[in-house]
Amino acid sequence: MPSLAGNLDAVTDFPRISKRIGSIAESATLKVDAKAKSLQAAGRPVISYAAGEPDFATPAHIVEAAVAAVRDPKNHRYTPAIGLPDLREAIAQKTKQDSGTEISAAQVVVTNGGKQAVYQAFATLLDPGDEVLMPTPFWTTYPEAIRLAGGVPVEVFAGAEQNYLVTVEQLEAARTTKSKILLFVSPSNPTGSVYTREQTEAIGRWAYENGMWVITDEIYQNLVYDGGRAVSITEAVPELIDRTIMVNGVAKSYAMTGWRLGWMAGPLDAMKAAGNLQSHLSSNVSNISQRAAIAALTGPQDEVLAMRNAFERRRGLAVAELNKIENWVAPMPQGAFYVYSDVRGLLGKEWGGKMIKTSLELCDYILDAAEVALVPGEAFGPSGYVRLSYALGDAPLVEGIQRLQKLFG
Repeated sequence: MPSLAGNLDAVTDFPRISKRIGSIAESATLKVDAKAKSLQAAGRPVISYAAGEPDFATPAHIVEAAVAAVRDPKNHRYTPAIGLPDLREAIAQKTKQDSGTEISAAQVVVTNGGKQAVYQAFATLLDPGDEVLMPTPFWTTYPEAIRLAGGVPVEVFAGAEQNYLVTVEQLEAARTTKSKILLFVSPSNPTGSVYTREQTEAIGRWAYENGMWVITDEIYQNLVYDGGRAVSITEAVPELIDRTIMVNGVAKSYAMTGWRLGWMAGPLDAMKAAGNLQSHLSSNVSNISQRAAIAALTGPQDEVLAMRNAFERRRGLAVAELNKIENWVAPMPQGAFYVYSDVRGLLGKEWGGKMIKTSLELCDYILDAAEVALVPGEAFGPSGYVRLSYALGDAPLVEGIQRLQKLFG
């Protein structure tokens, strides 16, 4: 009888973790936020601007809808993997109202948050080696989801001098025969930048004429300021509807990050394929969260507007105070709840007795010296930038920036 040791020796050539999964980078934003919370738990007065999460409570009528759903036995059972019919119809109506695009409920797949929708969108469309043109700075999950699906993320960088908005000329310069998908995000995480209708139409027309698919993440579409509006690429170029997957969710606008409720919408064949994937991956989203989302989308919107107004006020305050710091450049974001600052003027200098060369080193120094947590630009693209979320209370928002002013004063 072979020995156990002999059997173990026989399998030592196999890696314990697959190369595909082992190559995935941890979410940088969640990593920084976890470190900040760990320090806070240890008693340190850390102020964290890391998480993209509203500090408001979920509106009461949404919570009450969830409570009622818990008590209803029909929600204790499996439901369709692609989502409750009532919710998918509500999403179709929201898409018509806010995205200017008419779709049917059959074109909607409800997912466990926006992240699952992002992953499934890329997994549905990409074959190994297909390229995705990815405007940069980008949300940390995009390149990992693309690689997991076998695709190749191609960074197209736009800096602060162009308000972090890529141009058709930049996209065309990056396009190859392998370019299958354009990722379009407006408002943007991490920059808060919003493309104008004209810019959106030009980019959409370019994508259509070059036979490309578009994956557009609209999770922040209802958080736009100065009376503006985020124009959907399918509204600007209706011909793109048959080659566009829209990703969205209730997390940001309704303060429902923990409810894990997102969706994807697109052509019937793509949604059928995505639904097949989800039927094996996760099946239906929690029925309680789905019932809550129905209440969110179909109920009163006054608290949503109040939250948006609070974010707009905080945005102005954050930008004004950050720009008081010498060599700290904070463009005014038009949407979402982030300020993406250019801090290249602070690099290549000695701070705290140490030469600081990268934004990663700068953020480490800021956390140690001022007990303020920011996310470095390396998480979103090139070094030299930092992201600050102003989705936290007014008092800590101001105090944290005052600490930065003192540190670099």
